[in-house]
Amino acid sequence: MLIRPAQRGDSPAIYRLIRNLAEYERALPEVTGSEADLALALFGPEPAVFAHVADHDGRVVGFALWYLSYSTWQGRHGIYLEDLYVEPELRGFGYGRSLLAELARLCVERGFGRLEWAVLDWNSPALGFYAKLGATPMDEWTVHRLTGPALHALAAGRGAAPTDGPRPSPHG
Repeated sequence: MLIRPAQRGDSPAIYRLIRNLAEYERALPEVTGSEADLALALFGPEPAVFAHVADHDGRVVGFALWYLSYSTWQGRHGIYLEDLYVEPELRGFGYGRSLLAELARLCVERGFGRLEWAVLDWNSPALGFYAKLGATPMDEWTVHRLTGPALHALAAGRGAAPTDGPRPSPHG
């Protein structure tokens, strides 16, 4: 088993695994990025996203895609794990744990304060796996997202009117 930073030549395999993950999560139609988009994000002139891969006999069989986060309370960076995936036939052999252990090692080595990620609430195998590692769910936090038309409307200053709190005076 080899866990290593992704290399440019790994982009096709990582992209294939991303599509497999999306299919597992019942969201394959939401994958609109291309393999070229992924390669640019990971290996372009200013990468802001990173990946580690699990290599089994020279073949990429899993990946962890991550980026830096920042805690204003801790005053430190952290790692946000965007995706973790191991091919189903190789689960239970330690690849997922090893990928997470490598990210944890990076956090400790670099003085980062946390490693965090989101899990679908119906994904019982993943929830059980993470609990065994000592990860705790953040029950009081709800993820919010702006995308598509809502994102573009807000960017253009046309976001929905506030539903609570004081409304600005039309006079000024």
